[in-house]
Amino acid sequence: MEKDMEQVLKKAEVLIEALPYIQQFNRKIIVVKYGGSAMSNEELQKNVIKDVTLLKLVGFKPIIVHGGGKEISRWVGKVGKEAKFVNGLRVTDEETMEIAEMVLNKVNKSLVTMVEELGVKAIGISGKDGGLLQVEKKYSDGQDIGYVGEITGVDPKVLYDLLEKDFLPIVAPIGLDDTFRSYNINADDAACAIAKAVHAEKLAFLTDIEGLYKDINDKSSFISRLTATQAEELIGGGFIGGGMLPKLNNCTSAIRNGVNRVHILDGRIPHCLLLEIFTNRGIGTAIIADEENEA
Repeated sequence: MEKDMEQVLKKAEVLIEALPYIQQFNRKIIVVKYGGSAMSNEELQKNVIKDVTLLKLVGFKPIIVHGGGKEISRWVGKVGKEAKFVNGLRVTDEETMEIAEMVLNKVNKSLVTMVEELGVKAIGISGKDGGLLQVEKKYSDGQDIGYVGEITGVDPKVLYDLLEKDFLPIVAPIGLDDTFRSYNINADDAACAIAKAVHAEKLAFLTDIEGLYKDINDKSSFISRLTATQAEELIGGGFIGGGMLPKLNNCTSAIRNGVNRVHILDGRIPHCLLLEIFTNRGIGTAIIADEENEA
């Protein structure tokens, strides 16, 4: 009986610890970029969706931007094509673009279904809807990689309209160029551009790593919090490489453009989003504005 009481009190403590964060972020927009392994594991997928739904129910205004790279590669393989990458970017010919759009729409609607099952109204859109994401053709070190888009403009009106009507928007990273051709967009880039355009309070990247390390081979060099300037110094010093480099560039760019805080979280940890946002310690890497560090 005493043990039961202890557990109940622990739960109460957790709720009380969350209270100031709930008050602080009430009615604030949070953009969650969702991809990687957390997306291919159904259990983790459900946990992420539960987290975002809870954020919505306690007064946040979440927007999910999702990827689908692994799923796209799977379907490209199914039609007998081989997925090709140049500098980490998928080479997207016309047929691959068609597959990517179909797969991303399929992923989009499955996420909508999960949110709806939890009693929250969600609407799935792509960057084509309402002119949300405008793009131009992206080149990788001068190489033509097909229908891969570089974002040139964001019109967030459709997102504001959905949030105002109490929907949870779920965005697939596809955009149109000025001739109305479809382009596949890197989901990190899409999340970052959207977070800037809606002046999000927070941008959270759910990834396949625990967060940021000064030296990826040294687990004791984990960085739980750093400023945009410190992040830029790490990049300039050559400490950050691989897939983390563009991600960190996106993070600092978001902070420099009015997003208050960016989180890099391990999407493989159940409920990582809630742990990072509602607890004093957090679990991932938080990137903050320089002035917040001085406060």
